[in-house]
Amino acid sequence: MKEAVSLLAQNSPEARPIAGGTDLLVRMKRHLVFPRLLVDLAGVPEFRGIELTEQGLRIGSMVTHAEIMYSPLVRQYAPALATASASVGAPQTRSLGTIGGNLASGVPSMDGAPPLLALEAKVTVAHSDGQRVLALENFFSGPHCTILTPEQLLMDILIPAENLGRPSGFVKYGRRKALSLSLVNMAACLELDQTGRRFVRVRLAMGAVAPTPMRAYGAEAFLEGKEVTEGILAEAGAIAAGEAKPIDDLRASAQYRRELIRVITGRLLVEALARR
Repeated sequence: MKEAVSLLAQNSPEARPIAGGTDLLVRMKRHLVFPRLLVDLAGVPEFRGIELTEQGLRIGSMVTHAEIMYSPLVRQYAPALATASASVGAPQTRSLGTIGGNLASGVPSMDGAPPLLALEAKVTVAHSDGQRVLALENFFSGPHCTILTPEQLLMDILIPAENLGRPSGFVKYGRRKALSLSLVNMAACLELDQTGRRFVRVRLAMGAVAPTPMRAYGAEAFLEGKEVTEGILAEAGAIAAGEAKPIDDLRASAQYRRELIRVITGRLLVEALARR
């Protein structure tokens, strides 16, 4: 890891890290980036592995989407993330693409971010002076942008222990059923009372509806303490739709995305509730 960070620092800003290459190589072919040096992260052991620790579930940034979707640990403790990873691209993309590369791309429609935001994940950033840990929600700074500087690397992701195994869910809507970028994607993580009929704590996150993946704080606050009813779920969807900041583009209008959020929220919460 130190060698990779050192190479990036010595050759910044003309050096780029390469993980699976599913995003970077496309950008290079389109002449959007022109790196003079590529630093391959495939052999860095600190960036690999999925393990259960006292702090939570640690996932190395070089873990592929396929590894995540088939991981017994992820499927048991963070099923929403396994579902999201299974929705990424084609089998070839899932076999090469990494969770760290997905997050570091900063693409607003990425599928990996909403479940991790809903699970209140933290990320570790490696740099020449050591490491620092920050909440994932503070990692994104704009469309295709993160807080990473050219000589920094995303090392791993940690899902806190208190959120492991909670009812969670992920839904994605695109223009087709497969190989599609999200028009809207959403994830939820729930804490319910002993009866299972009242929300104690709710975390909702959305992608493709703002400059960065985002939490629906208003809808979360509204749901907490409420009894699970069809009307409450519908109202939460309306609040979440109002919080989003979608744009009109070639794939969908802002109005259509807001309507999707309004409908998807209820379905997502029903899916998460079914896992309690």
